[in-house]
Amino acid sequence: MGKSEVVPEKVAWVLVRDGRVLVTRNRGVDVFYFPGGKREPGESDAETLAREIDEELQSRVDTATMVHVGTFETWRDHDGCTEFRMICYTAEYTGPLVASREIAESAWFGYGDRERVSAVDQMVFDVLHTSGQLP
Repeated sequence: MGKSEVVPEKVAWVLVRDGRVLVTRNRGVDVFYFPGGKREPGESDAETLAREIDEELQSRVDTATMVHVGTFETWRDHDGCTEFRMICYTAEYTGPLVASREIAESAWFGYGDRERVSAVDQMVFDVLHTSGQLP
């Protein structure tokens, strides 16, 4: 990837409760992902996360409680350049966590469900497992 190319990014919400993590599945696909999405022009990570969680799960993220979990990247095999970047945060919330818009369903996954999420999400599952949050 040349220096002028922009790496696709997603701002994602990592909500862990009782040893399980919240994931969502878009309509028409079988793979689950952390809720969140791409930033609109000029948006901060907090603004992106708040907007996406409201759109996807009808919930309001408390951006004052956001904590950076990590930034995770996948790489292209042919040149080793970054293919995709996911910037992950935890945050408290209010609201129903009800799937809406393009989201077909939400689920609470344990580490045993790791193979059902995308490659970049699997990296986060591994970090959560190693830290004891996702036994």
